[in-house]
Amino acid sequence: MRDWDRREFVEMSAMSLATLATGRLGWPAPSTATVGMVTVGAGGRDAAIRQAVELAGAPELSGKWVALKPNFNSAHAFPGSTHPETLESMVGLIKDLDAARITVADRSGMGDTRQVMEDLGVMQQAEALGFEALPLQDLPAEGWVKVDHADLHWSRGYHLGSIYRQTDAIVQTCCLKTHRFGGHFTLSLKNSVGMVAKQVPGIDHDFMRELHGSEHQRRMIAEINLSYQPAIVVMDAVECFTDRGPEAGTVERPNLVLASSDRVALDAVGVAILRDKETTSQVSDGPVFRLEQIERAVELGIGVANPDQIEIVTADSEAQQYAERLRAILA
Repeated sequence: MRDWDRREFVEMSAMSLATLATGRLGWPAPSTATVGMVTVGAGGRDAAIRQAVELAGAPELSGKWVALKPNFNSAHAFPGSTHPETLESMVGLIKDLDAARITVADRSGMGDTRQVMEDLGVMQQAEALGFEALPLQDLPAEGWVKVDHADLHWSRGYHLGSIYRQTDAIVQTCCLKTHRFGGHFTLSLKNSVGMVAKQVPGIDHDFMRELHGSEHQRRMIAEINLSYQPAIVVMDAVECFTDRGPEAGTVERPNLVLASSDRVALDAVGVAILRDKETTSQVSDGPVFRLEQIERAVELGIGVANPDQIEIVTADSEAQQYAERLRAILA
């Protein structure tokens, strides 16, 4: 494990602050998406994660520098934050896919990021497993890249950690839970909030205060996801919060791991699981694809446009039966 200093960010990055093109905001939408879904059995999380990624389509990471984005919003235990076993399994999987270097990077919303990582044992895992731990809250001004466009709901754009532009690939792992502070649910799209700055040195603006105080919060969450394309996202749904959240709530146990490279598809299936477990009215009311996070992400081409484009692929009979139940909820 190693730390980062100001000089290193200046030297590593050839860019200062960049902006999105001023043309059409968004990407061409994919026509289909695969979500791998596996019941966690005797092999535990590690076996389930590997199988789910294989079903979804393992990314090509050979020789690449990989940024791994976990859920370290707070130091609360799973599903409030990424389970230590999940982090270990993700690092092991990325190494087995022959990545050259792994940097685990995140910014906490509830507490100091470095202290959160310390409290969760991440720094010890970094030493033991051979990855770099980067608390984004410690970054200098040069460690952030501005993202802006006239059609964003962010009044001054937002700032993405430049580590996600410097690495060759981004892998994300998220939890399954509700969000009582306006997001309604926090899955892969919402987990991306930890990739952007609350405050940037030299800029007198609290970007997270703007986000959480805005009537457009859920649209703004989706817009962060324009900043990057993940190689793969793994959702740890062994347990979930069906209310309150993101750090505490009523716990249910789906006992599943899901994976996809399509964040819209993954979150739609995750919402279906929450609905099956009797979640909040904000998450359960109306069609899944009309929920604002998902609807805005679809508008921006971040993922598939409707549930018919999602293929849930399973490898065990229990998951297959549950997939049929989820397809009915999605429809």
